[in-house]
Amino acid sequence: MEGELKKKLLQRPTTLDDSLEEELSLKKKIWKENKMWVVAGPAIFTRFSTFGINVITQAFIGHIGSTELAAYALVFTVIVRFAMGILVS
Repeated sequence: MEGELKKKLLQRPTTLDDSLEEELSLKKKIWKENKMWVVAGPAIFTRFSTFGINVITQAFIGHIGSTELAAYALVFTVIVRFAMGILVS
């Protein structure tokens, strides 16, 4: 147990082959980390599309009347804050 506590976690490569092998493992590590886009991509798309839907809908409702536009703005603000709260959580 004591030997495990004193074991070095980071070791320097002793030969050229070790450094090449370490570089390849770094590339593999970076590739694994880039798979986070599976989660981040849809979240980013959701934020952009929500903004676009908001702008387009307000433009169409603005032609109906100012009371309807005010009602939509209040309701959509509450819905978007609720959805973003769930997305962030």
